[in-house]
Amino acid sequence: MDYLSIFAAAFVSATLFPTASEILLLKMAMAGHSDISFLLIFASFGNILGSVVNWALGFFFSQLANKRWFPIRPNSLTMASNWFNKFGIWTLIFSWVPFVGDPLTFLAGVLRVNFFKFIILVSIGKIFRYVLVLKLFID
Repeated sequence: MDYLSIFAAAFVSATLFPTASEILLLKMAMAGHSDISFLLIFASFGNILGSVVNWALGFFFSQLANKRWFPIRPNSLTMASNWFNKFGIWTLIFSWVPFVGDPLTFLAGVLRVNFFKFIILVSIGKIFRYVLVLKLFID
């Protein structure tokens, strides 16, 4: 049950609904009832999958960007696109950063960033973050 809980928390925290899955991960790791390696795997997989959902939403909803109800104004989308193009695809490594990472993964979908490159860079950032959190507080 712990693994499903951390997967769900990490998934939700990677979508556009920010939560702190790191706190739950630490709580579970410190409780000692679960294998830390499995907690890391389930948290990472859930968080990466949540980012994939953001990418897919951006990818498919970008076709609706000219609609009046679209949540991102055209000038904001242009500014974000210019910023992303300026700093490049490598910014996806920072997809774990609170309040920045989730919109970044959505924007990657809007800009149709190559999915394979997206997965690699996002995975590096998100796994590194969880490993760092566990190393800092558990070891």
